[in-house]
Amino acid sequence: MANASERIDEIVLGNDVVLFMKGTELFPQCGFSSRAVQILEHLDVQFETVDVLQDQEIRQEIKTYSDWPTIPQLYVKGEFVGGSDIMMEMFESGELKELVGTKAA
Repeated sequence: MANASERIDEIVLGNDVVLFMKGTELFPQCGFSSRAVQILEHLDVQFETVDVLQDQEIRQEIKTYSDWPTIPQLYVKGEFVGGSDIMMEMFESGELKELVGTKAA
């Protein structure tokens, strides 16, 4: 079985847009994760989610992987973007829409 860092690598590189979050897309377990999902849904972008509450190794390793201490964490095309505050700033400026290459709903 691959270690947590290798599993994260596979997820990040295997999906154009992936959100590591607490809970699921349909049932976020914190306000920050909920806001991140709402932003991506508003942009009408397809994205994968990883519920870090279901895997403690991923929950700890994702913080080292990105060198970012909090969750949620957004990755687009293999690159770390940031957490929900950065997502909100980029959404408001139009930068996130450009980054994910979609049209807003």
